[in-house]
Amino acid sequence: MSKLKGLQFPVLLFFSSLCFFSIWTLINGLGNTFILEFEFFSNSSLTFSFSMIFDKISTSFGMVVTLIAGSVFTFAHKYMEEDHFSDRFLWILMAFVLSMNFLTWSGSLLFLLLGWDGLGITSFALIIYYQSYGSLSAGYQTLMVNRVGDALIVLSTFLFVLNHQFSYFSLDGLGVCVSLVLLLSLAALTKSAQYPFSSWLPAAMAAPTPVSALVHSSTLVTAGIFLIIRLSCNLDLDSGCKTVLVFVGAITCLLGGWAATYENDLKKIIALSTLSQLGVMMFSLGLGLSNLALFHLYTHALFKALLFLAAGQMLMASYGSQDIRLLGSVGLSMPFTVVMFNVSSLCLIGAPFLSAFYSKHLILEMMVMSSLNVMSFVIMLIATMFTAKYVIRSLKCISWSKPIFPILAVQSNFYTTFPVLLLSLGGIMGGKFFSLLELNTLESCSISSFWGMMINLVTLTGLIWGMTTNSGKSFFLSTMFFLSPSLSTKPLTLVVKELSCLDHGWLEPSNSISYLKLGSSMSSFGIWPKKQVLFSSFVMSVVIMYLFLFS
Repeated sequence: MSKLKGLQFPVLLFFSSLCFFSIWTLINGLGNTFILEFEFFSNSSLTFSFSMIFDKISTSFGMVVTLIAGSVFTFAHKYMEEDHFSDRFLWILMAFVLSMNFLTWSGSLLFLLLGWDGLGITSFALIIYYQSYGSLSAGYQTLMVNRVGDALIVLSTFLFVLNHQFSYFSLDGLGVCVSLVLLLSLAALTKSAQYPFSSWLPAAMAAPTPVSALVHSSTLVTAGIFLIIRLSCNLDLDSGCKTVLVFVGAITCLLGGWAATYENDLKKIIALSTLSQLGVMMFSLGLGLSNLALFHLYTHALFKALLFLAAGQMLMASYGSQDIRLLGSVGLSMPFTVVMFNVSSLCLIGAPFLSAFYSKHLILEMMVMSSLNVMSFVIMLIATMFTAKYVIRSLKCISWSKPIFPILAVQSNFYTTFPVLLLSLGGIMGGKFFSLLELNTLESCSISSFWGMMINLVTLTGLIWGMTTNSGKSFFLSTMFFLSPSLSTKPLTLVVKELSCLDHGWLEPSNSISYLKLGSSMSSFGIWPKKQVLFSSFVMSVVIMYLFLFS
């Protein structure tokens, strides 16, 4: 019984995912939408009620959330086994997943606030789980930024009252609707860490890795994206609102990709990759492609959870070291994990025949066809190039560099292998699976061979750039365009700037190692793969070039 303790939550979540898939199949066959409304009381013409909606969007998203949550809970059973308060951790994590499901099913403002605030409170409790000053600062920063969005949603209550209802499925009155959608969209920008509210997302890395896998894949950061998708499916977004979403999404995508090229903390690189992909989703919403944004949200959730679980296994094998410059040749002791890490990393750039290729590449093609301003178009192309650069940079350090730090040979077991294997199926075949299920709702486009070649060449430029160059340090980018609030609280800014070569991330105290014991290994921090991987880098670039140009 002791071995089965803690597996109740994964079994429940996997069963819920199967139930959601069955409900989605039923709703898709009937073509109907079911709304459950619970009325509390009414005052004059205003009715206070809770509404739950079951349609293709809510059931499919609930299926993805519970599937990923079940995999993460299974992985957390092994990852947190040495923690004395693991039961408390699992209960808080379960409350976090339930809050996201409440937001997914919400059909009214009151039910939306229940899931929205539940995500904020439980995420704060999870980020400060490792009780330290750094964790508390990160949790407080996350809480305060999300409070801005909460205030905007509460402010929208007055507009709902003017519209004589709290449901956002039958809104009428043009003036009220435009202001209401604008307020809710601004609130969604804070929850989804869009520029200039992006600084809290890397700070959330202070939480344990299973929490990061949930936060960055299908729960907290996707709440704002999902809210705008829900609004856009019921009423048209204003042209001014779409312009803001396009510009903010492009800047956020550039910020995440550019900053990740100068980071050495593995978890922070993955966090910035999430920021880049969220910018792509928001950019798609600004173009009016809500179905395509939802499609990319599903594919991103599957391969990003896989990426975090693979990184978590590396942290277990490296005594808690998160510096990619110390993780060279980790594949010699755990080849399966490194293969999954490579697959999920290639999904970030939309490599052919992987899940993100069917969503991200289509978004870029629709960008070419749309009537878009030149500035946003150029920013997205540059951001795509930086995405390829930091992905190949991390793979070069982890997969191709020589051993620098002793890696512990972690014995594979069911709790770590099964969730990674399950999510790998989603990362590889998820895009094709969802495209076949929702073929009638996806966009279709036909672009010229010139623009198709241009998109591929931009990605290839980033890949070759990352293979042939080594990134230095940048205080401007490590602080995310000076968005970090820590700058105003540190009087010795010049001293901090000189120390910018150090990571601005958070090390997990569990199984951490003292860097004072590294001795001469500290001088090896600057070692990057050079002559020994030039041939393999050339071969890899040729193979990827062939796939991109002729896929």
